Amino acid sequence: MSQLRGMDTDIEQALEQINVPAYVIDKHGIIRWINPAARRVVGDVTGRQFTSVCAPEETRRARELFAQKIAGTAEVTDAQGFLLAEDGDRVNVEVSSVPLYSGGHIVGVFGQLVHVDEEAERPLHPHLTPRQAEVLRLLERGHSTNQIARELHLSIETVRNHIRHLLRALGAHSRIEAVALARHGELAAT
Repeated sequence: MSQLRGMDTDIEQALEQINVPAYVIDKHGIIRWINPAARRVVGDVTGRQFTSVCAPEETRRARELFAQKIAGTAEVTDAQGFLLAEDGDRVNVEVSSVPLYSGGHIVGVFGQLVHVDEEAERPLHPHLTPRQAEVLRLLERGHSTNQIARELHLSIETVRNHIRHLLRALGAHSRIEAVALARHGELAAT
């Protein structure tokens, strides 16, 4: 970085012009800057809490990754997840982020969305409720019953009931079979 200082460059101006979504979050979790490419993905979210653009099931993990960087326990984190676009659609992203330092102290986080892919709207299985479909999507992502309960703010028993009902509706005998059947149904529909 010392070589960049010697070049007397304007990195912010360069980041404004690249087509890779980039952002800066302060140490309190407030979005302080996003470039135009990021605005095209999530809208102008400057001044908002960073978790406000995360899909509900992603907020806990996003907070954990942010805390690792602010505490200085992770130099870089790369994670895949879902953000909410300005229109409310879910957007699948891979985020790479690093702590920002000033005077040897961590003052925030800089990140880039290294891959942006809008999640295709999947039709609901005709025998699943919207909540059961949401539970199934989390199962597809490898979430445990406890993780699903935390992410959806439900009791563990309620999640177990949703899983039992979705297994029955899909004619599956296990979670893995339900995920396989759901994915097979998607391929058959395309």
